[in-house]
Amino acid sequence: MPKLWNETIEAHRRAVRDATLDTTATLVAERGIASVTMSLIAEKTGIGRATLYKYFPDVEAILSAWHERQIAGHLQQLTEARDKVADPSERLETVLRAYALIHQRRVRHHQNQPHGSELAALLHPDEHVARAQQHLRDMFRDLLVDAARQGDIRGDVTPEELASYCLHALTAASTLPSEAAAHRLVAVTLDGLRSAH
Repeated sequence: MPKLWNETIEAHRRAVRDATLDTTATLVAERGIASVTMSLIAEKTGIGRATLYKYFPDVEAILSAWHERQIAGHLQQLTEARDKVADPSERLETVLRAYALIHQRRVRHHQNQPHGSELAALLHPDEHVARAQQHLRDMFRDLLVDAARQGDIRGDVTPEELASYCLHALTAASTLPSEAAAHRLVAVTLDGLRSAH
């Protein structure tokens, strides 16, 4: 097959997949998981049920794929934030701020949907989250090691422990009412990381 034809087919598959993921997540957030069927998803996305079943076996598989895409997007955001800054201490702060804001915005978005908390609860205990947590812990550890080389990060606690501290401390942003509050939480977290020169 010609390359252009393959690219067109692949673009179509991505478009169908993305539409399915987005539509399903919206339907579940609006109606609740028990009210969403493969037939409803097919109807709302405008694709046939047979086509939908070629992509996904059931609603839970669609939601899992949606969640995996969300996690990958968040990791990409953090990587981009990290790569924009050269100074190790500024890089650490930039990534911590981005992480806190992702938490703050994501949870607030779920709370604004009638069944958003149900969707969030359904998706959190899966393997994608475990892999993402390890990836985040490694990213934070590496940022902390780089900042410690400058003498900006305390040396009496291992970078692995400090990375866990950051992850746990900043998930509290999900309970905060504003971005300003999330920024204050990052400032407090950074104070806990700094060496006492």
